[in-house]
Amino acid sequence: MDFSRVELSAEDEAFRTEVREFLAAVVTEDVIRRDRETGDNFDEGVHLALAAAGYLEKEWKTEADGGFSRVQSRIWQLEKRRAEVPWVTWGTTSMVARSVAKFAQPEIRDDVLRGVFDGTVRLCLGYTEPEGGSDVATCKTRAVRDGSAWIINGSKMFTTGAHNCKYVFLITNTDPDAPKHKSLTMFLVPLDLPGIEIQGIRTVDGDRTNIVYYSDVRVDDKYRMGEVNGGWTVVREPLDAEHGAVAAADDGLADVSIMMHQAGFMVEAADNIAALVGSRATQDTSVGYRLGRSIARIEASLSASSIFGRVALAQTMRDVAPDLMDIAGPAAALPIGAEGGLDDRSEYVYRFAPLVGIYGGTLEVFRNMIAQHVLGLGKPAYAPPRQKVS
Repeated sequence: MDFSRVELSAEDEAFRTEVREFLAAVVTEDVIRRDRETGDNFDEGVHLALAAAGYLEKEWKTEADGGFSRVQSRIWQLEKRRAEVPWVTWGTTSMVARSVAKFAQPEIRDDVLRGVFDGTVRLCLGYTEPEGGSDVATCKTRAVRDGSAWIINGSKMFTTGAHNCKYVFLITNTDPDAPKHKSLTMFLVPLDLPGIEIQGIRTVDGDRTNIVYYSDVRVDDKYRMGEVNGGWTVVREPLDAEHGAVAAADDGLADVSIMMHQAGFMVEAADNIAALVGSRATQDTSVGYRLGRSIARIEASLSASSIFGRVALAQTMRDVAPDLMDIAGPAAALPIGAEGGLDDRSEYVYRFAPLVGIYGGTLEVFRNMIAQHVLGLGKPAYAPPRQKVS
């Protein structure tokens, strides 16, 4: 990987200025305040503005197809973070749209992609179930063939963005008697169909997610993605992307792992607290040690790649968040914008830390994936130890 500094051309400098000015105009203080209050991680006005300016389509497409160059793509991602663009729903939309392009039937594919690019179509993930864990292949939501349609019954948990989306990328079980990876079929289900109920859930970090109920939902077969019982092939690519189990580009112009956006808040909190304690860090050895240890852990996690980085960033956030708040003192417990607060993000990082190891799968699952698929170890044995016979 190349970690050398990238010298921007005059064209790239102009692009950065253009993007920075555009985002400053559309992502206002009101947008940021409203997003913190709702926890939606989405603002329709901003989303439509990005689409109208062509940024959504250019981000999604390769340079050969009219998208950003590699350098422009990196500038775009960094400037979106700087401006605090509410981004989660675009993240799921972009991810699912790639499967739509690859597996959807033509009459659905073209219409959906057109809407994705103009901002009117947003897509969410229907994977996890209320009684299930990170193994989405244990799906119990049933889809039963009924002529040219399917009848779907079940429920999905943590369908973030469903209340702002037009379709859900839904994993269903179409053959309960088959092995779990050969019983799945994917659908792109319109969320305005009769029988669908979306209920909001607020997480401890303030974000909104949803539980979605499907009661005798009739879905035309044209919304099926891929082959019947071939859903594992369809879902694997976006699932790997969500898990961070993909290699980073070797040109150094992309995040080395996912969760870097949230890691930026952790970095900001550590920098602000270091500035806050100032000389205390050198005068009080315990403060200096704890702050230095936290910053060293953060730096190491930022350099971990792929699925390793997914685990390292999440575990580091869990480990250092309490220390950062403790070093800063009581004022760090106040949220951003609160009177008397430090606005150093440590309070948010502390609340987000428990969840960062759950979103998209638990750390325990990721560690097993690393053990099995990277280190070549066997499957874990969950059975209780055998009792010795006396």
